[in-house]
Amino acid sequence: MQKFDAIRPFYDSEINEALQSVIHHPMMKALMNFSFPDVADEVWKEQLRKTHSIRDFQCNFIYNSVQKVLEKSSEGLTTSGFENLEPNTAYLFISNHRDILLDTTLLNAALFEHGLVMTASAIGDNLVKKSFLNTLAKLNRNFLVQRGLTPREMLQSSKLLSEYIGNLLLHENRSVWIAQREGRTKDGNDATNPGVLKMLGMASDEKNLMDYFKKLKIVPVSISYEYDPTDALKMPQLMAEANNEVYIKEENEDFMTILSGALGQKKRIHIHIGKVLDTEIDAIGAINDNCNKQILALAQVIDDSILSNYKLWPTNYIAYDIVNKINTHSHLYTENEKSLFERRLEMRIDETNPIALQGFLAMYSNPVVNKSKYHNVI
Repeated sequence: MQKFDAIRPFYDSEINEALQSVIHHPMMKALMNFSFPDVADEVWKEQLRKTHSIRDFQCNFIYNSVQKVLEKSSEGLTTSGFENLEPNTAYLFISNHRDILLDTTLLNAALFEHGLVMTASAIGDNLVKKSFLNTLAKLNRNFLVQRGLTPREMLQSSKLLSEYIGNLLLHENRSVWIAQREGRTKDGNDATNPGVLKMLGMASDEKNLMDYFKKLKIVPVSISYEYDPTDALKMPQLMAEANNEVYIKEENEDFMTILSGALGQKKRIHIHIGKVLDTEIDAIGAINDNCNKQILALAQVIDDSILSNYKLWPTNYIAYDIVNKINTHSHLYTENEKSLFERRLEMRIDETNPIALQGFLAMYSNPVVNKSKYHNVI
């Protein structure tokens, strides 16, 4: 067994065999019928049998799936900042995290459209316990982040992950996507966990850690959805946390969340690509030689980029005005948009429960609070 076999996606040489193993799976049929509604099963099966690389699978099949998701459950994806990137160059995209699958698949669709290197993307192994999902993830160039480990196992796993990511970026010219923290943001507050950066830095071969981070070409990414298709599904966990209870997931909860993310209404979506962190990293290295302080400063720089470039939607301003019992931002949304939001609130949560109401509204209003630290948006 090779060093990274436990966590890596398939090699191109393994793709065809992996596809043959799932070609008759009912979930593959469902995915292909959704992506190619007018194509007979035998036609897409024949095309899959001729597929021998991840790129071919992503460009010829998954790209279509993404377009269908956008067509059926959104009002479209807009992007900005892609001019900051160079072709044939690997970047470490550190992103806020809203949706298990869409955040990465939408970014990769946009990278593909701009003729840029697509990513290998981190995914928690808890999300791909089902055999088919595990195969699909590896076909899509996902690598596994191992969850539920003892502290000792966690250290070993983090070292392996760090080396793997460093190897992809510096030796294979493969971009990498990783969320700024473990798990999706449930309360609308996007914040980089310094632990993620510590893990990334474990593979450093530089005397000054910041020199290593500079080599990785870190690019902060802000993704925002006008409507979070999984907003109601995030409520049980928020409620448990508000009551100081330990939250235990239902057996198929992650799978249902993946489906809801893909098929639930999102309205508009925007991805902003920040500038490659360069002079900012130099400045951190010059001011601090303490690794922990450097990590905290780098987390702050990433947050500054993600929060200041986050695209705010009418739903964010509506929630902010409702929370603060004002109508200061009514020029930024229509009466119809407000009624739609209030109707969603009514249908998705028990409005008589103050904790549920507060949690749901915070999910949408907190991005306004956070962006106001950088721009006059309030």
